[in-house]
Amino acid sequence: MRKKKKIEESDDIIEPDLIPIVEEEEETSHYVDNKEFLAEMIKWKKKYNTAEESGRKKPPVSNYIAESFLKIAEHLSYRPNFMNYPYREEMVGDGVENCLMYAHNFDPDKSKNPFSYFTQIIYFAFLRRIEKEKKQSYIKYKIMEDNADERFHRWFKENYFAKDSSASFREIFNLTENDVNRFTDDKKKKKKLKNRK
Repeated sequence: MRKKKKIEESDDIIEPDLIPIVEEEEETSHYVDNKEFLAEMIKWKKKYNTAEESGRKKPPVSNYIAESFLKIAEHLSYRPNFMNYPYREEMVGDGVENCLMYAHNFDPDKSKNPFSYFTQIIYFAFLRRIEKEKKQSYIKYKIMEDNADERFHRWFKENYFAKDSSASFREIFNLTENDVNRFTDDKKKKKKLKNRK
């Protein structure tokens, strides 16, 4: 028994130098490193300004900047308010295009956060694309509604089991009643303006 006690006692005594200290580093995995993005934007902006002053052709953005634009747009498109649109790829394309068009407007003296600057540009590009697509859907909806004769409505009811075919048309074209009313009102306003002129 004495031996056991000695072993237990020796196990309890642990020297602090022998204990490995593991510090957990807060490693955030951002898909775009804002500091590196800012450094690249500053470099590109200097090239852009010198080219503009000398009247030479403006330089394209670097690969890192272009990849950052694409990553920001892709990740923003996965947010719940954007992810279920069937034209998500067009939204991403519009966002990247707008970033490329307005990259020269970024001023590193005013802002040290290019990530948020370009996220805002992409966000509003997404909203414009959604509005364009809704307008196109409204046009398709009106064509279907105006040109569909009774046979088409009957076929539609038989195949889609709908009581109200106009409501079903709206569902097919992903339009709410508010969208239809808004675009109809816009159309009426344009007609009134034309008649006044």
